[in-house]
Amino acid sequence: MSVQTFLLPDAGEGLTEAEIVRWLVEVDAEVEVNQPLVEIETAKSVVELPCPWAGQVVEFAVQAGETVGVGAPLVRIEVDDAVPPLAPPGEPSALPATPPPAVSERNDTAASPPVLVGYGPASSAGDAQRPVLAKPPVRALAKQLGIDVATVWATGPGGILTREDVLAASDEQSARRLAGYGCDDAPWLTGGTVARDGRTTRVPVRSVRKRTAEAMVASAFSAPHVTVFRTVDATKTMALLRRLRQDKEFADVRVTPLLIAAKALLLAVRRHPEINASWDEDAQEIVYKHYVNLGIAAQTERGLIVPNVKDAHRLSLHDLALALRELTSAARSGKTTAAVMTDGTITITNIGVFGIDAGTPILTPGESAIFAFGAIEQRPWVHGGKVRPRDVAELALSFDHRLVDGALGAVVLSDVARILTDPAQALVWS
Repeated sequence: MSVQTFLLPDAGEGLTEAEIVRWLVEVDAEVEVNQPLVEIETAKSVVELPCPWAGQVVEFAVQAGETVGVGAPLVRIEVDDAVPPLAPPGEPSALPATPPPAVSERNDTAASPPVLVGYGPASSAGDAQRPVLAKPPVRALAKQLGIDVATVWATGPGGILTREDVLAASDEQSARRLAGYGCDDAPWLTGGTVARDGRTTRVPVRSVRKRTAEAMVASAFSAPHVTVFRTVDATKTMALLRRLRQDKEFADVRVTPLLIAAKALLLAVRRHPEINASWDEDAQEIVYKHYVNLGIAAQTERGLIVPNVKDAHRLSLHDLALALRELTSAARSGKTTAAVMTDGTITITNIGVFGIDAGTPILTPGESAIFAFGAIEQRPWVHGGKVRPRDVAELALSFDHRLVDGALGAVVLSDVARILTDPAQALVWS
């Protein structure tokens, strides 16, 4: 028998670290090859890491909520040396299918037991059988203060609960009771530390939100942004949507204004392919893309992500609707893979779903343009020489002025506006 150390594998795409979201197994549990061990969150997605061996979990080297670098030890597993590790069949996650690197250690019964990195709460749902280590006075203090010792983070030697641990838990509980204006259970406060006066909560910046912030700052201060705007009468687009929703060919998909806007942008890029490019600072070159991977900005519980539809320019309207449905579903469930987060070429941000008319979106790093689609609402509009109520929307296009001049940005946005004003125009350009 030997003990194998499971290290955080390199997920590729330039990722260097990941946050441990939750463990999917318990200490002392028997595991099988390819069984999911842990759920991690990288800068681009949430994925499950499979086990490359069959054996028994000895200990966790990191706890949920911690961020570790590639190659860091995650968990130790006792395996039978006579049973060779098996390669995972296919790709169970977004990570490479090959087993992660490992460090092998002979199981020496004379050696001292390994030391856990951190102890966590004295007990938890994932480790319900572990006894709470606490002296009688500490237990009495916890009872007096109304603290459940099983929920307290133990910091004492060997995982023992200390008086200070209980007092800290009591302070935090009291602060939470003091704080709030109807949002005490707000999910966005998860993992935060409440101030002693209960008036603020500090939450570490991790993973998706951290990487998004870094990328947006880099984009805003490296690419000169210019934004152009256009107001359109989208009444005919809304009429088209009503017809499509009655069409049996579209019965299996959700037909939304975003679908038509996405198709309009794809057609505009086809007419003006030079908008579909990126600036290579190191090589001092403009890279023109002969494909369109259409990014869709999506707001999730973990922050803003921009997955993209691969080769969207090749898709029919129905297939594009299917692709948008799958992309949106994955983003909402936190299962967006690293593959769909990379190599985007141009992006749509649908600010209209929040009731916002217009904005000046920041470019997705590595892209030259981003289209903001505002809310469609009825407004008075001059139509046929008379003021009538019409479905009106605001459009905006931000672009990198190093490689996109104002004229190009204007004609691209104008083309999108022409299709949203009269979707029949798409037949002429298709």
